[in-house]
Amino acid sequence: MGVINVLRVIGSMKPSGGGPCQGIRNSIPELEKMGIHNEVLCFDDPAASFLSNDAFPIHTLGPTRNSWKYNTKLISWLLENFGRFDYIIVHGLWLYHSYAVHKALVKYKKLQKGQAQQKVPKLFVMPHGMLDPWFQRTDGRKLKAVRNWAYWKLLEANVVNEADGVLFTCEAELRLAREPFRPYRPKREINIGYGVAAPPTYTPVMRDAFAEKCPELHNQPYFLFLSRIHEKKGVDLLIEAYAKLVHSVAEAKAEELPVSVIAQEESNTDEFPDLELPKLVIAGPGLDTPYGIRIQQLAAESGARKDFIFFPGMLTGDAKWGAFYGCEAFVLPSHQENFGIAVVEALACGKPVLISDQVNIWREIEEGKSGLVDKDTVQGTLRLLTNWAGLSPEKKKLAGTKAKHLYDTKFAVNSAINELVVLLKSDQI
Repeated sequence: MGVINVLRVIGSMKPSGGGPCQGIRNSIPELEKMGIHNEVLCFDDPAASFLSNDAFPIHTLGPTRNSWKYNTKLISWLLENFGRFDYIIVHGLWLYHSYAVHKALVKYKKLQKGQAQQKVPKLFVMPHGMLDPWFQRTDGRKLKAVRNWAYWKLLEANVVNEADGVLFTCEAELRLAREPFRPYRPKREINIGYGVAAPPTYTPVMRDAFAEKCPELHNQPYFLFLSRIHEKKGVDLLIEAYAKLVHSVAEAKAEELPVSVIAQEESNTDEFPDLELPKLVIAGPGLDTPYGIRIQQLAAESGARKDFIFFPGMLTGDAKWGAFYGCEAFVLPSHQENFGIAVVEALACGKPVLISDQVNIWREIEEGKSGLVDKDTVQGTLRLLTNWAGLSPEKKKLAGTKAKHLYDTKFAVNSAINELVVLLKSDQI
């Protein structure tokens, strides 16, 4: 078998867009080593600086200015280029690109009839958690849920059900995708996993880069949240829970109580002595959004922000890895997470993770004893922080060791790449 050619279609390759574009960047270099050539088609500005670091071909059709991301160039580009590819993988749903790829492929097949037959690429759809029932059931999204249901009936059901297969990042995502919409009849459901590239080896430069972004921390121990600042991520839960913990520890210390009897109720203590408690670093893009502004206000009103909660903004490069390597534990009390790249990046750095049971890889975390899992509520998040604070240094160190082992055995990029390679090279698809 010769080189296999794959086209990835995604709305944007902008790093702040989250996991899908990072997953593409993680997988393509490894796939190239195995004879699978990848190109990317997106709607970014061709002059965008973040595109200059990628070694694989990226075709940019220019930015769109509408919420559906409609682009007049997409279908014609696809019709001209389909013949070069064996597979098309659409990343993400609910936007124009998934509909357009399906529509163009139907048209392309019709054009092939009666002519010298060219190969017709097979189509796979990778929803990246966008079929999770949380989006249809959560409060505050009722209008969007109705819109999604109508959109499914009109357009997206055809995309999903007529594709050659739907690709999932983990088994939990695959099962949850069956719940929210009807008709849901994909030809094939495939859990290919989701490999995360190994982090660069730690250097003092990383520590210094992070310290420059968060100088107020003064090299003190800290919990790390590093993700988009979005309501789905449960940042408000984390701030409320952490503020309760700070007040409770302050009250316990004032009363000379042992940490093991930390109260679960919020205290009215406004001034904190020198507490032996990790600080909280909340890093990521989105601080300037309405939700980002609200959570900063929430932190200020908690009375703990000045000395305990820090917002360094989005971290990249050495500063990002310095934050991971330097933290005591990574925290993500998300309401919905189809995989959680940042969770796995923390594991890869040998850091335990404190997550909600709505992060779809929570079973692997729990079974691997590489962190703690609880509910996506204030009390659940408070239990995560409190239970971690109560562990001995030896148990914390052991959790870090197990975290690295779990990454090496379950989430290293080669494991997922091998699954995708088997899929693409199989004659039975």
